[in-house]
Amino acid sequence: MNSQSSDSASTQPPAFYLPDFCATPTVLAVVLISELVAIVLTLARQELEHGFWIDLARTSLFLLWVGLSSATALCYTRPLLARLSVARASAISLALPVAVTLLISEVTYWLGKTRFDGLEPGVASLFPADHASFLLRNLIIAFIVTALALRYFFVAYEWRRNVEMKARLRIDALQARIRPHFLFNSMNTIAALTRSNPSRAEEAVEDLADLFRASLKETRGRIPLKEELEVARIYQRIEQLRLGERLKVSWQTDALPMRTLVPSLLVQPLLENAIYHGIEPLPAGGTVVVSGERKGDVIELRVSNPVHDQAGSTPHSGNRIALDNIRERLELAYPGRARVDVASSATEYVVTLTFPLVEPTADAVE
Repeated sequence: MNSQSSDSASTQPPAFYLPDFCATPTVLAVVLISELVAIVLTLARQELEHGFWIDLARTSLFLLWVGLSSATALCYTRPLLARLSVARASAISLALPVAVTLLISEVTYWLGKTRFDGLEPGVASLFPADHASFLLRNLIIAFIVTALALRYFFVAYEWRRNVEMKARLRIDALQARIRPHFLFNSMNTIAALTRSNPSRAEEAVEDLADLFRASLKETRGRIPLKEELEVARIYQRIEQLRLGERLKVSWQTDALPMRTLVPSLLVQPLLENAIYHGIEPLPAGGTVVVSGERKGDVIELRVSNPVHDQAGSTPHSGNRIALDNIRERLELAYPGRARVDVASSATEYVVTLTFPLVEPTADAVE
């Protein structure tokens, strides 16, 4: 069943490159582009001191009607266009604004000819007098502007898709670097317990199986925070078997929204570093504190551990690699909106992850 779903996902046609013309930002962009074209056309026809503002108002009104009507046509036809090939969809997307321009130009000409002909010269001059020249000029302008816009939309879409594909590959590569490292450490722990305490070794194997089942089953880029914390708790149980009473972990995460989506294996590497570089070198052990809070639409997640007096200012290279790994994956998941802060002192080492709250969609829940 999983293979079928993955095959269907791989054969699913890519999203259409045109933006959603029903969305408010796109409509605002159409209005701004229409006004910019109106200004350019008016500057090309009129001098600033001779009827510039009247001509600008007339041209703006006409282009706004053309732009918003074209956006409406593309808004309602976009679902149908997305099912066609790129060439056919592009041809239709080019023809629609041209057809809308032809229709509005005809209506404008005949409105001036039938309703305002014979009135005051100032009112009559607002409408075109030469039918053929008016239509031909408008159709050529509509064709050129629409073709340039479609080319821009296509190039921008291809660029975004390439960036997303590269980011996905980088995340997969970083994820692959984490799992073998954790697997080796876990297997060493189980091997050490096999002879000394077989029953606990069996529990560790079950925990390891649960841990990898939770982490490997996720084909999505993110998982709920609840599952991510559970992965870290399973890792704690595995390490608890090895370190015993020397290891204590204080979980202060009740205030966190557990449904928010985060990159997988985000907390476990921090917990692993806190145990390996902080707790294990201490003869008496210590307590790792995992805490977090929500601040509006931002989540702060902290992992702190005690350190030697000499270790506060010189973190191990393995610690830096894990932090760089997490920092890069957060940047790929939340470009420009996440960060990793490190605070170290003579007695404590604290890593703080800050990232936006992302509520799961209906598809993610399913």
